[in-house]
Amino acid sequence: MAPVPRAKRDPQNLGPRRLELATGDLASAAVARMDKSLEWFAQLSAEERSWVGLVAQAGVAAFVAWYRAPSTQQRITADVFGTAPRELVRAISLAQTVDLVRTTVEVVEENVANLAEPGEESTLRESILRYSREIAFSAAEVYARAAEERGAWDARLEALVIDTLVRAEHDEDITARAAALGWPPTTTLAVMVGTPPDGDAEAAAEALRRSARHAGFNLLSGVQSGVLVAVVGGATEAQVRSLAPRFGPGPVVVGPTATGLAGAATSTREALAGLRAAAGWPDAPRPVPADLLLPERALLGEAAARSRLVAEVADCLNRADPILVETLSAFLERSVSLEAAARLLFVHPNTIRYRLRRINDLTGYSATDPRGAWTLRVGLELGRLGL
Repeated sequence: MAPVPRAKRDPQNLGPRRLELATGDLASAAVARMDKSLEWFAQLSAEERSWVGLVAQAGVAAFVAWYRAPSTQQRITADVFGTAPRELVRAISLAQTVDLVRTTVEVVEENVANLAEPGEESTLRESILRYSREIAFSAAEVYARAAEERGAWDARLEALVIDTLVRAEHDEDITARAAALGWPPTTTLAVMVGTPPDGDAEAAAEALRRSARHAGFNLLSGVQSGVLVAVVGGATEAQVRSLAPRFGPGPVVVGPTATGLAGAATSTREALAGLRAAAGWPDAPRPVPADLLLPERALLGEAAARSRLVAEVADCLNRADPILVETLSAFLERSVSLEAAARLLFVHPNTIRYRLRRINDLTGYSATDPRGAWTLRVGLELGRLGL
């Protein structure tokens, strides 16, 4: 910036008047210095750089007003940062804003000799330092308020996403809302549900978010109708299990894996159905997959669970070989005894053993395991009843 020419001493043309006349030149010099010394500044768009120029000019102008009457309370935040749109807060960080303030102050300080009246140089320098401190506090206030507003908006969006999933409503905007929260559109996910711990329900949801941020996966959470819901994206099975202690006492149920939020409604629906039925299996693991609760869900009258069990057990075995159904029935009715089932069917125990292995391969349930035997029994009975 070219040095500001000295004017003849005049009661009406003191230091503040010189500062006022030099406002535009000082702002331009500050922006030029930023472009030269701040690597990240050069990467801003032309529009963002123009916003910074407006802020620099407003800052110098506000300093002039403050310098004229330093005893008055100036609205620094509104005067300076109100000239730029809210998007600037997202374009540059608080640390970068401090760099901008520091650079502008340096430019003004370097021109103190040309801007101050003779003998007032020290006063002007001291005023610049005091004002720069106020600007720094004001910048922190702007970013804090923006963070609060953003946090409140994010909380409302997150609550809306969770509410839509719990209500199982079709909402084409759910993906866009989640994207505004930084949710990847195609990530795999699973939904966990359980009771919130005692105390502040929102604090429980925030504890889940902190755990996810620390572990590096995505998570949306909220409390709906007394149920703590967590949509977990891009996490490993071990990471999902690690979230269970964040829930309150009682069962924690995980819905089936889905891809994208479009499939999250199904995972949510099954997880909630599993949570309602979990009381029927007191020894269930924590968390427990909703699929493992199909028998209890079917007993509660869930049509989808009944259909799945019939398809996975009765229909599957009848299609493969009806003798497998006869073998399974004999085995279950004879207190899961190989020898007793073999005597009833007039075959060797090894034949029963072979058929049970086939049943396990076809259905995924082992008749020799108590839980598997229970699931197979319910599936067979539902098939016989035509449910």
